[in-house]
Amino acid sequence: MKAAWYSRNGEAQDVMQLGDLPTPSPQAGEVLVRLAASGVNPSDVKSRRARPVNDPLIVPHSDGAGVIEAVGEGVPAARLRERVWLWNAQWQRPWGSCAEYIALPSAQAVSLPEGIDFAAGACLGIPGLTAVQAVILAERLGGDLSGQTVLVSGASSAVGHCITQMVTQVGGRVIGTVGSQAKAEHARAAGMQEAVFYKTESVPERVKALTQGRGADVMIDMDFSTAAAWASEGALAPHGQVVCYGSNALEVALPFRPWLFQSFGVKFFLVYDLPPSDRLQAVARLSQMLAAQRLQLSIGARFALDQVVQAHQAVEAGQTVGNVVIAL
Repeated sequence: MKAAWYSRNGEAQDVMQLGDLPTPSPQAGEVLVRLAASGVNPSDVKSRRARPVNDPLIVPHSDGAGVIEAVGEGVPAARLRERVWLWNAQWQRPWGSCAEYIALPSAQAVSLPEGIDFAAGACLGIPGLTAVQAVILAERLGGDLSGQTVLVSGASSAVGHCITQMVTQVGGRVIGTVGSQAKAEHARAAGMQEAVFYKTESVPERVKALTQGRGADVMIDMDFSTAAAWASEGALAPHGQVVCYGSNALEVALPFRPWLFQSFGVKFFLVYDLPPSDRLQAVARLSQMLAAQRLQLSIGARFALDQVVQAHQAVEAGQTVGNVVIAL
């Protein structure tokens, strides 16, 4: 099978290789998927650059979509020819989705409704599940989001774009941080009511102005290294909740006194490592949205397999509005 891989850390143009690898066979409990698309996420390029390589080679990417072509022992034959999307394809294993075929546990291949193309399906494992889990946790901590103000950091990002739609659909008001007018328009199309241009204006001051001084009820955040300060400076209302799935800095100074005196709460989560019950709930909710055609998945750039280096570079540049996908 055609595939892309790397055997050492480094820049994409220095370490990424293309060629043929043996087509895998599905083991007990597994399915073999003929991939049509592979999603490229920021975590994929970070892994290539810095995660220790403990195997002879790494086929990158955790997200993908395609058709089941074979099943292993214990998997119903009815799954043959099923259209599916994948989650955790390359989590804690070397064989990811940047190849023509992948064998993985049957549960990690989720039915993809007719009418949703494979490129969109390749955007569900990390962006889609991160978004739905963030909203589920926000509801768990802060209650029904209808009528509440939610500050979404990176509202035009792949995850933020999905979060914005989900919050809006349940009746919440989204204030989103964005880096440009183009990204603001992208987020507004998903339902964002107000944009905060974090590069040129104070996020706490702008949020206070938009909430009559109170702050947002909930923050759904991709960078705790900035959110920790924003909350303490008025972007979050008293007793507000923060749901966080990332940080640009690995060590974050927390302004403890304002967090204590405002009774803030925070919940971190890693989309790769959800509790089984949370994973089931998130997958089910996402599947319901897809079946009802209530989720827009924006493709910002498409590449061929032999353009995998350019695909990684596009993600690293951070200028693409929408998801980056490789067609296989």
